[in-house]
Amino acid sequence: MNHSDGETPKGVCLPDVKMRNLFLQCVALIVLAAGLALPAAAMAADPLPVVESVDFERYAGKWYEIARLPNFFQRKCVGDVSAEYSLREDGLIRVYNQCALKNGGADSVDGVARPIDTTGPNSRLEVSFLPRWLRWVPFTWGAYWVMELGADYEYAVVGTPNRGYLWILARKPEMDDALYAQILERVRALGFDAGAVVRTMHTTP
Repeated sequence: MNHSDGETPKGVCLPDVKMRNLFLQCVALIVLAAGLALPAAAMAADPLPVVESVDFERYAGKWYEIARLPNFFQRKCVGDVSAEYSLREDGLIRVYNQCALKNGGADSVDGVARPIDTTGPNSRLEVSFLPRWLRWVPFTWGAYWVMELGADYEYAVVGTPNRGYLWILARKPEMDDALYAQILERVRALGFDAGAVVRTMHTTP
């Protein structure tokens, strides 16, 4: 990761050549991964419940973000946030996130996800948005734990063990208010700051 000339190779963070300040983007993504990660001792002291298992063939496809806890790496997103998952031949899961920006443009990022280990529930995943040559660094993988799944995979609730990150996802860009309220109460009981959760605006009907 160190370079004798002090420069960062171009294009190592995001494939979009139009994006500026690639070095700062790298740093931001590493900070994100470090923030999503949590010391093992803290996890053991207050474990976060997850669903027993995830059928990734059913989980694949497009999800709309219904709500989230505000976070650094989505600070520029003003709406139309979505995530698309697909299975890769190498066993990893492709993660493609995109959102609308205030200036009318869009932002996107490609990443990969994988189960944390083979001995526990496959609903405890970790995700990285860094290039392959950086993924060997442990703290560049962030937690992505599936806490709830609808019976028909119509919605999902994803969080991190430190309760610092939370996403409510659905197959449609809207969710029944009663269900949304119930989810907020459940995550509140698990220690998340439900009062800080913000709804995501969608222009897609």
